[in-house]
Amino acid sequence: MACCVLQITGLIFGGIGMVGTMAATVMPQWRVSAYIDGNIVVFETIWEGLWMDCISQLGIRLQCKFYDSVLALPPPLEAFRALMCVAMILSIISFLMAIVGVKYTHRTKKNHQGISIFVLAAGVAFLLTAILVLIPVSWTGGSIIRDFYDPEVPMPLKRELGAALYVGWVSTALLIAAGAMYCSF
Repeated sequence: MACCVLQITGLIFGGIGMVGTMAATVMPQWRVSAYIDGNIVVFETIWEGLWMDCISQLGIRLQCKFYDSVLALPPPLEAFRALMCVAMILSIISFLMAIVGVKYTHRTKKNHQGISIFVLAAGVAFLLTAILVLIPVSWTGGSIIRDFYDPEVPMPLKRELGAALYVGWVSTALLIAAGAMYCSF
């Protein structure tokens, strides 16, 4: 019975982690404009994401623009896009493998070897997905913090951690938990 509860909990964590991975990939709030030096009146908020930049004016009007050229992007952004896309695909595959593993664990009691290998594969896929999400999210967070405290970076170019990074970190934690639960079988 504890096995079933652990599998269902892992499936729920993996599903939420999968949705979070997709959300973090498409959200434009990876880097958010920072307001320092006691500037109280702020007319624009700038969001920078993997796919587009957005400007919010007074919280009323939001304008988003996709990046013009893939070839003009900086190499880290291209790598982060690729890692997050691979992570999305792998999270879907691992979630489907987990569903099938849970379904056949409850249905058949004869072939435990085949089922355990299948469930183990889902757990390893969840863990690999977590690593693929953690790399771009943490790298971006580290560069934002480094640039924020760098006196050489002008004030208008300083950014803060955006909501997509926090979604990515929570998704990573859930994917690690799901992977650990499935690998424990």
